[in-house]
Amino acid sequence: MYNLEDKVVLVTGASRGQGEAQVRYFLSLGARVIIAARELNDAEKLSQEFDKNKTLPVKLNVTNEVQWERSIHAAIEAFGRIDVLVNNAGLYYNAALTETELHQYREIINVNQIGVFLGMQSVIPIMSQQKKGSIINNVSISAFAPLDGTAAYASTKAAVVAMSKATAVEVGKDGIRINIVHPGGINTGMAQTSGTIPIYSQTPLGRIGEPKEVEHVIGFLASDQSSYAPVPKLLLMAD
Repeated sequence: MYNLEDKVVLVTGASRGQGEAQVRYFLSLGARVIIAARELNDAEKLSQEFDKNKTLPVKLNVTNEVQWERSIHAAIEAFGRIDVLVNNAGLYYNAALTETELHQYREIINVNQIGVFLGMQSVIPIMSQQKKGSIINNVSISAFAPLDGTAAYASTKAAVVAMSKATAVEVGKDGIRINIVHPGGINTGMAQTSGTIPIYSQTPLGRIGEPKEVEHVIGFLASDQSSYAPVPKLLLMAD
């Protein structure tokens, strides 16, 4: 168990699936959590299960810059700081590249890629002032091992990997760590509607993963016990 006592954590896509599991886990470790969801009612419903002084439900469509500004402002007003951002919100799309329409590709870019961009851009100034912070981008194994029919989805995940590494180099001097988590198949509503669950019977463990099996990794990266675990690996080359 990692100690997150009084740390302030913002989780996107927090009302279901991996996001909901993360909210519950963070609260069990003593954190205060901003429950950010596209629908405020969903965030409020989850928040009602916990101490009202420990949670803050906010309406956040991660593609909306104004909603990011409002959510960050509300978090600072309520808790005075933001220690951890978990960019968890995501959109899945399965289709051959030639059958993917441009508007569908743009939609998945907006959520999976631009949503992470806006999230990091929103919290970095605050974390820089604090001289400390942890950003965790919940990506996917698809960034480097995509399934058939996931060209659009996988490309957004690979883009976030590069963006995370580059940004980690920029902000490390300010005490901010950026890490990437690459879950395989996880048994959430997204997986259940995608029709991919049978594929995971072919993995070494012979099954799909559960959300609680990801939360412990994210909990570690949110904690001070991972204080020397930034994502980038720099290779210096001589002529």
